[in-house]
Amino acid sequence: MRVWLKDSERLPDPPPMKTDDRAAFLVGTVLWIVAAVLAAVFAQPLAAHGASWVIAMALVGVGTGLLGLVYTQLRRTRSARTPSERASRR
Repeated sequence: MRVWLKDSERLPDPPPMKTDDRAAFLVGTVLWIVAAVLAAVFAQPLAAHGASWVIAMALVGVGTGLLGLVYTQLRRTRSARTPSERASRR
C-alpha cells in the first residue's frame, strides 16, 4: 500500500455533499428526552445509589441537542440566501 501519491496521480476532490444534519440532532435530542424522563421516573433509586447526576446529564444532553438544532437551522437558512441577499444584510 502506498501512502503518498504524486500530484499527477491524484484524482480531483469530490464536491461537498449537502446533508441534513437536523435529523441527526433531532434523533439525539429525542433520545436524551427519553433518558431524562426515565431518570426522573427512577430518581429515588438513582439517588439511593449516588447517581442523581444522571438527571443533570440528560438535561444537558437535551440542551446541547436543542442548541445543535438551532445552529443547523440558522446555517441552513444562511446558506439558502443568494449572494445579493447576503450583501444587503451587511
